[in-house]
Amino acid sequence: MKRALRLWTIGAFVAGLLMPGVASAEILALVNYESKPEETLKALKITGPQEREEGLAVIDVDPKSDSFNEILMTIPLSPDLMAHHIFYDRTMTKAYITSLGKGKLLLMNMEQYPYRIDEIDVPECQVGEDVIFSEDNKTWYLTCMGSNKVVVGDVATDKITDVVEMPVPYPHGLAVHTGIDRVLVTSTVNAADLGDPGEEVVILRKSDHEILGTHKVSNKPSPSGEAPVELLFVPRSDPPIVYVTNMYGGSLWRGVWNADKEDFDFAEAHNFAAQEVGVPLEMYFNQAVDTMYVTTAKPGHLHIFDISGDPASPKLVKSIATAEGAHHVAFTQDEKYAFVQNSLLNLPGMSDGSITVVDLQKQEAVAVADALSASGYNPNSIVLLPKWNHFAGH
Repeated sequence: MKRALRLWTIGAFVAGLLMPGVASAEILALVNYESKPEETLKALKITGPQEREEGLAVIDVDPKSDSFNEILMTIPLSPDLMAHHIFYDRTMTKAYITSLGKGKLLLMNMEQYPYRIDEIDVPECQVGEDVIFSEDNKTWYLTCMGSNKVVVGDVATDKITDVVEMPVPYPHGLAVHTGIDRVLVTSTVNAADLGDPGEEVVILRKSDHEILGTHKVSNKPSPSGEAPVELLFVPRSDPPIVYVTNMYGGSLWRGVWNADKEDFDFAEAHNFAAQEVGVPLEMYFNQAVDTMYVTTAKPGHLHIFDISGDPASPKLVKSIATAEGAHHVAFTQDEKYAFVQNSLLNLPGMSDGSITVVDLQKQEAVAVADALSASGYNPNSIVLLPKWNHFAGH
């Protein structure tokens, strides 16, 4: 990288990973990053010709570590890849990285060091968004917002097994529930200009990928402009309950499985207007499944909801200010810390580029890791390395 990022030597990094007792006070995060927009670089007083850069970085995000906020290693990526999100399979032995710019999935073997990047060709996929895994970790699903498809693959071989055409455009979020034989997909926005927002969740039968119907997740007349973006099932809920974030609608919806109808009953669960925040994005659950976390990107918050009484009726406990663009969150296995990645697609007003450290026990932000943003880069997603990472309901 060209902008004086602080790097440990490869030898020191390997020692920290492999030698017992070495660098024990650390929590290592894996992020994919890209250059900030030109006008932001000027504001940071980074001058001269600047070529667009992308890569993966390992950062120490433990606020109690001597190397907190240091970038320990980087892996350059092609600048036209537009790497987007990082997803672990359920064993956390493989990391899948989606691409907005090419019909490819990047694949990283997390058990092999030095890390190597392989490619899975997915020519049917334009603007790859989310990768979700079945509960048995046998199948992955990739949403393709630019080509209106869901690509299905085999986790063991990473071969494509099916390509499903969506009945409504811009598939983005996806959730799977084997117990009721269902896959749900959101209709979000046109990737070219973030316009033409959708308003529906598509319901598929998991066993044969037949489209069973759609559900509108808005109380407004159509076209409502809600742009439902992410989906997540409440772990172990009976009946099954799925949550939906409406990116443009500024709301949280939930769908409760109705066994008699073999379908979902959808309703609004929370509107963020009262908190004067917008653009809700990602959702997470703690291990006890009595707490739900939701990010909103504008101006940037992590919201804590109590779902201990009724998982379908979340009650807002606290909204913690992070930074503009609050998006993905990584959680430690002991649920002590949450690390909020603050950037959404380099968009104005939502691209701070820092990582906010939240103490979940104190329910407050306690530190900021800004090594990437201070050097002219924005992180696009975050996970912890497998030693520390908690799936948080995903």
